[in-house]
Amino acid sequence: MRSPPLLIAAALLAAGALMPAGASAQNRDRLVIGMQLEPPHLDPTAGAAAAIDEVTYSNLFESLTRIDARGEVVPGLAESWEVSPDGLTYTFKLRSGVKYHDGTGFDSADVKFALDRARGADSVNAQKGYFAAIGSVETPGPLTVAVTLTRPDGQFLFNMGSNDAAIVAPESAATNRQKPVGTGPFRFDRWVSGDRVVLARNPDFRDPAVPKLGEVVFRFISDPAAQLNAVRSGDVDAFPNIGATESLPVLEADKSFTVTVGTTEGETVLALNNARKPFDDVRVRRAVAHAVNRQEVIDGAMFGYGTPIGSHFAPHRAGYVDLTGLYPHDPAKARALLAEAGYPDGFDAVIRLPPPVYARRGGEIIAARLAEAGIRLRIEPMEWAPWLEQVFRGRDFDMTIVSHVEPLDIDIYDRPDYYFGYRSDRFAAVMEELSRTVEPERRAALYGDAQRILAEDSVNVFLFQLPKAGVHKAGLTGLWENSPVPANDVTDVSWK
Repeated sequence: MRSPPLLIAAALLAAGALMPAGASAQNRDRLVIGMQLEPPHLDPTAGAAAAIDEVTYSNLFESLTRIDARGEVVPGLAESWEVSPDGLTYTFKLRSGVKYHDGTGFDSADVKFALDRARGADSVNAQKGYFAAIGSVETPGPLTVAVTLTRPDGQFLFNMGSNDAAIVAPESAATNRQKPVGTGPFRFDRWVSGDRVVLARNPDFRDPAVPKLGEVVFRFISDPAAQLNAVRSGDVDAFPNIGATESLPVLEADKSFTVTVGTTEGETVLALNNARKPFDDVRVRRAVAHAVNRQEVIDGAMFGYGTPIGSHFAPHRAGYVDLTGLYPHDPAKARALLAEAGYPDGFDAVIRLPPPVYARRGGEIIAARLAEAGIRLRIEPMEWAPWLEQVFRGRDFDMTIVSHVEPLDIDIYDRPDYYFGYRSDRFAAVMEELSRTVEPERRAALYGDAQRILAEDSVNVFLFQLPKAGVHKAGLTGLWENSPVPANDVTDVSWK
């Protein structure tokens, strides 16, 4: 169901009639980007929120490698690298003449500091596992870094291109949360809490042709109706991932705008607390899966935009296995499984929902379906910061809905302290072999095994792959259509 209901469509058209797009003269040196969520801070090496990356990736911070718009690994702060025949030592040649935004120089000592910090005992890096295979970081010269692994890691170069592997400097690492200092083509200008972050062109960037814009403003607008109004009034130039998906057909019909629907790495799940009763019983988890109507959630929460998934893996990735038919919507089967698990009358539970539109709308739809199976949900809407603290870090929840946007992050189910509370020796064995495997076909087969285990154990209810539903003013070029990593990379964005 991609078309909005007639009443909603009429309201959207009326709003458009009152607020013509692009009413104000366009400043060709400035870009205003809309985002649904405000980042909790701006240090990508110290937080799991995708909104941090959506402001800072490639704009403020850089890593040794870089992930481009196609998802390919390309040079970043390292202009080239060599890999030893045994696949264990990566020797990076760093770019010369690079400076941090505070004027301090960049060299191999910064790389060693950043990687040792990310893998250290006190690290708060959300993807600390990316650095687990590193045995040592050596600096044979100011522009040469040798990283030796304890085992082959087929994802190493990709992971070193993530924002979690940003090369931060020892002089500024402690204050990057509020005053980020990187090497990127934009510098941090100011943060108006609750409203916007402003970046300004870095005049000292090593490539004088980059960036093409003088100022980029990230505005935070959570309400879907306000998002649409901001787009149509011209207050924002682009919403790379708009929450108001019901507005896409109307915007698509307006030649003032360009609408794109691409892919993301975001597996959207109804997360279950496997460490808490009654969800520690696989029969209960399977009952929940049978009670949910996945397509109904996609239609109701996303207006049809979203690809169904049956495990934690992106359909566009090599190794994807279609497991969407494993738990068809079957309320009778759900009730039977609950009775078998000792809950013939169902049970009460709480679902805590973060701010994204898909979560708030999806939670209401799922609560109604679970009630038919005897599971009575109390809905608790939460703001992003409390959700991160209570649900994600505190693991204090029964159910929640969230999209996990890190690429190839199926390994999160093998982390003993992860908020799902899931443990499986069988899954751990697959992950262990995957970590030692470089050959692409074998890796794809192992990813398939991992998906099947998660689906059979019904760890979570796997809902849909989050689309990248973007809209921007006509004449704007260079925005990413897909999201191979969480990012609003504006280094190549310009106005025609």
